[in-house]
Order: sequence, then structure tokens, then C-alpha cells
Amino acid sequence: MKNERKACRIGVLTGGGDCPGLNAVIRAVVKTAIAQHNLAVFGIKDGFLGLIEDRVNPLSFDDVSNILGKGGTILGTSNKADPVRYCVGHDGKGDPIFEDVTDRVTQNARRHRLDAIVCIGGDGTMSAASTILAQGIPVVGIPKTIDNDLVSTEITFGFDTAVATATEALDRIRTTASSHHRVMLVEMMGRNAGWITLHAGAASGADIILIPEIGYYLDKVCARSVERSKQGRAYTLIAVSEGAKPVGGEVVVDRIVHESPDPVRLGGVSEVLCEQIAQRTGLECRATILGHVQRGGTPTARDRVLATQFGHKAVEMLVRGEFNRTVAVQDGQLTSVPIEEVANLQRLVPTNDPLIQACRATGASFGD
Repeated sequence: MKNERKACRIGVLTGGGDCPGLNAVIRAVVKTAIAQHNLAVFGIKDGFLGLIEDRVNPLSFDDVSNILGKGGTILGTSNKADPVRYCVGHDGKGDPIFEDVTDRVTQNARRHRLDAIVCIGGDGTMSAASTILAQGIPVVGIPKTIDNDLVSTEITFGFDTAVATATEALDRIRTTASSHHRVMLVEMMGRNAGWITLHAGAASGADIILIPEIGYYLDKVCARSVERSKQGRAYTLIAVSEGAKPVGGEVVVDRIVHESPDPVRLGGVSEVLCEQIAQRTGLECRATILGHVQRGGTPTARDRVLATQFGHKAVEMLVRGEFNRTVAVQDGQLTSVPIEEVANLQRLVPTNDPLIQACRATGASFGD
């Protein structure tokens, strides 16, 4: 949607989980806005929590100097601050009490005379953004997630770094698997999407790759491990997504965070599988859960470049009055799509993805 109103004072926030490349985006937004368009930029602390609690401060060139390769986000982030469903306390039973604080968010945005807000985040952040834009606060979104699962864009920054981290872990685990003749499982993030596991599994030459989109049969996973042992390959390397599940089975839930808009936290499937494989085959098994290692640290060059392009594109959209849209990559080109097309949706790995076909052709099993 194009709007003739010029944005002179813009806010920027990072929502959801942290991700390599966030600081590179913030840097690009601030420097483009100030140097190219003479806009005033304000940093909103800890995602939408900063608008709920009115923690908004000016950002200058100096504030974003030397942060291009720095992990995390200088603004902080939160994955519990959904303005529509915000936890304001707990009742006598310890259950969370939720309130819609959207009015508070919009009032604080107007108190600081923000003409528009750049929201950097994933599907949850875009969902929250869509609620405040409905209140008349113009928004431009920037897609961020290591999971690479946002619809309408082919790539999100943070994904390349997460894959590189997971690949290095798999490579390192392979050496100890070989030394001790073990079945080694490495569990990766991704929720219900297997992009990280698929790409890292392919890059490391994992023997078995288990992703949420393809249900596995435990018997086939065990048979493949035993087969490798009998063939003289005295170890098996298994890349497994936290959302992987057996055919007809359920995902493994690590915990429930009741205060969060996305309360279910997956994790632990590798430990469950490790015990099952050991019991059925007699092979020695070990599991490693990478967890938040994938979300931290220095972003790769590719993620820094993509984040810089996204930040610059978002400001150019603001200047042109292209509000209520999010930056996207389609057919390898930067473009934009309505935020509503991204909110509350996930892009899953197609079961006929060319990389899956390539992995199968080169000997990898998906347990199916």
C-alpha cells in the first residue's frame, strides 16, 4: 500500500528470537535513514515490549558503528511481548493473565511522534505488527529467522549462519563418531520446518536426515545404522530436526511457556531416538542438542550482505510510502509483500525439494 505521507521519524525494533545479522540490519536502517534521507531514528528496546513499557531512545550514527559483524541485537528482543495477548500477571493458581495492550503500544508510538516502525522479525513479529498497523501505525517488516520458514520470501538472514554452525558441529561430531564407532545424533532447531537440518545434513554428508516434513520409521533408522555397521562403516551420523516425528507419532515437547504467544517449545527428540536405537540395535549411541548455539555468534558474510540489503530496502520503502509491507526475496530479487501474507504462516520444506532428491541420490536416508 502506497501512502503519500512522508515518514520523518521512524522507530526500529527486533522481535522474537535472536538471530545472526540483526545488528547488520539495524546498522543499515539507521545509516540509510540518516545519511540518505535525513530521518530521525528511534530504537525500541526488547521488541514490542519497548512500546508496551515506553522504552524508546534516539539512535545515531555512533550508536550503530562497528556492529556489522556483531552477534545478537543492540536493541534487545523478546518473544513474549505480543500486544494482543500480553501477560500482565498470574492468578491465584499461577496461571497467566493476558490483556490486549494494543492501545498502550499505539499511544506510546504516537507519544514519540513515530511516523512509521521498522519491525525486524519472524512470523510472530509480523503478526504483532499487523495488529498495530490496523490501529493506524504504518509498518515496514524485515524478515528474520534462522529457520528460513517465512512464506513469500526465498531466504531470511540468519539462516546461512545457522546452517554453517550446524554443519561445523556435524563435521566435528563425525570424527568422534568414527573414533568410537558410535551412532551419533545431532539435533537442530527449526520448529516445524526442516530447512536447517536438511541443508546442514546435506553439507556434512549426514547418513540419515530426519526432518518434520517427512515422518520416519524407527525400524528403518535402526536398520540403516546396523547396515552401515555390518558394511564396515562403524559409525552413523544422524542430523535430526527438533520437530522430527515418527510416522503416526507426535513431536517431543521440551516444555510449555504459558506466558508466550508460541508456548510449545520443542526439543529432546534426539535423546529419545538415541535410547530407542541403542535398545533395538545394541549399538552405542550419543545425542548432542545444538540449541541456542545456532542463534548466536558472528554472522557469515552472506548474512551480513543480505541483512544490509534488507535494511536499506526497508528505508527506501518507507520513503516511498510503501507501508504495511515486508521486504522479501523472490526469484533472487528484492521485492516486498503485504505483511498479512507473512503473519502466522510457515514455509515448510516441500517433500519433492531438489535438495532432498540430491541427498537421496547420494546415499542419505530420510527414515521413510
